Amino acid sequence: MPSLAEVQASLAEALLGSGRSDVAAMVAGDGVAPEARVDIYRHHVLASLTTALRSTYPVVCRLVGDGFFGYVAHHFITARPPTGPCLFEYGEALADFLERLPACGDLPYVGDVARLEWALNHALHAEDAVPFDLDALRSLDPAHVDGLTLRFAPSVTLLSSPWPIDTIWSANQVDADPEATVDASRRPVQLQISRRGDDVVFRRLAPAAYTFRRILLEGGGLSRAASEAARVDAAFDVIAALHELFTEDVLTSPPDTSGPGEPV
Repeated sequence: MPSLAEVQASLAEALLGSGRSDVAAMVAGDGVAPEARVDIYRHHVLASLTTALRSTYPVVCRLVGDGFFGYVAHHFITARPPTGPCLFEYGEALADFLERLPACGDLPYVGDVARLEWALNHALHAEDAVPFDLDALRSLDPAHVDGLTLRFAPSVTLLSSPWPIDTIWSANQVDADPEATVDASRRPVQLQISRRGDDVVFRRLAPAAYTFRRILLEGGGLSRAASEAARVDAAFDVIAALHELFTEDVLTSPPDTSGPGEPV
């Protein structure tokens, strides 16, 4: 007699399209042949997950075509099945999957468009956070300013691409001008994606500002972030960059005031 875990593993493998026949012996027919019942379940699982992926990646779906997206989704689902119960958490690895498909070679930007759509999905469902309180800086020891680290809201993602993925995304919205054309040649962009109130937004960042924020987002100290940004652009103004950060509602309280080298 197989264990519950073995039954669950066999059923999961069958539902993901592996074609296992032995699982039918564990399914009650109840008026429908067990093999047919497994096929019904399999179809429902694949259809539900494909619908979830289409919902998360509408622009990717439009770029590759609905039929091809269905083909991609089927193979992605069988190769990378969900590991959690929430459908909006499923599909982060699709960008890498698309980039490995030879059939997508004519759309070299499609992987990064997928990453943008995933970042928008992440921002929409990210946990709320307490906005940064500037008064918290009043207690900061000036000796610790260089090592200061700042916490970004959970909705924030920074994304760099060699392609104008924001323009490509905007041109493929339902309300976009159907006569508009997009220059999809290599033109690097650096983007910040976040949630503002109930709205998910993204904006372009200058290369130095992107470097500054990326290092801070990764937990680097203020001194290092400013130094790296200045290497990108000698005219980088750290005071202006901080002012912009503090007024954008992308930071969450409290900052790390424990001193250089200490964890947040």
